[in-house]
Amino acid sequence: MKDDNQAFIAKKLKPFRKEIDKLDAELMKLLGKRFGIVRKVAKVKIEHDIPSFLGGRVDEVRENAVAHGLKYGIDPQFVRTMYTLMIYQSCALEDSLKHEAKQKASGKKKKAPEKKTAKKPAARKRKSA
Repeated sequence: MKDDNQAFIAKKLKPFRKEIDKLDAELMKLLGKRFGIVRKVAKVKIEHDIPSFLGGRVDEVRENAVAHGLKYGIDPQFVRTMYTLMIYQSCALEDSLKHEAKQKASGKKKKAPEKKTAKKPAARKRKSA
């Protein structure tokens, strides 16, 4: 009987699960785009020595998200928590890219040791006989 009940539940929930799976895929695609932009921002921050974490901007982003979430009936605390995680990950990505850029820059600054080459013996002039 238990198996019948599970089959019934699965059948009833299948269309909703399918929709949720599709939306989850779209969310991941959007997050991928968002992190692509974060990588572009990181390049600018690296170029101009701007810190990864900008407190005023973080608050602005989070509160904009809360306002959008309210339009769709999403709990503001959930949105703040979710955006805190995304912002933390964005800053971590920027820091990682900055570290990589510094490593590359320090590698370029070091000159490769000059190769010592054996001096060719000076050509001897032949004395004419």
